[in-house]
Amino acid sequence: MNLDDTVSGAQVERLRFIKHKGKFILMIDFSHCSGKEMLLLIEQIRVTVARHEPGSMLTLSDFTEADIDKKVATRMKEVLTLNRPYVKRSACVGADSVPHVFYENIKSFSQREFPTFKTRAEAMDWLASEPSGESNSGG
Repeated sequence: MNLDDTVSGAQVERLRFIKHKGKFILMIDFSHCSGKEMLLLIEQIRVTVARHEPGSMLTLSDFTEADIDKKVATRMKEVLTLNRPYVKRSACVGADSVPHVFYENIKSFSQREFPTFKTRAEAMDWLASEPSGESNSGG
């Protein structure tokens, strides 16, 4: 199974758990989403993440060719702030689709770090690895 394959555009398939090296990672597939699609998905993320134990979630977001405008960036930073207690580590791919000013504003507002990777596989390897001396790197 190739975990780098992009699934179809159905909302339910854009938010799913993937088991990688014994760890469950919440895969958030924003790739090729419009702003409207992203807003709907962000709400699903908020609800899904809040159902889990604090400090337990590993998340991977793929922003490849996503259409991120000010409205999306604003809602994203709000939800990322609300979800902060539940997330152990986060990683991103396709971050070059996120305007730099939005990316920095999201990081600053949510007080979370979002390491970026070239591929989903690299990001999942990093998420599944045990942090060495770091605490809550994903915020």
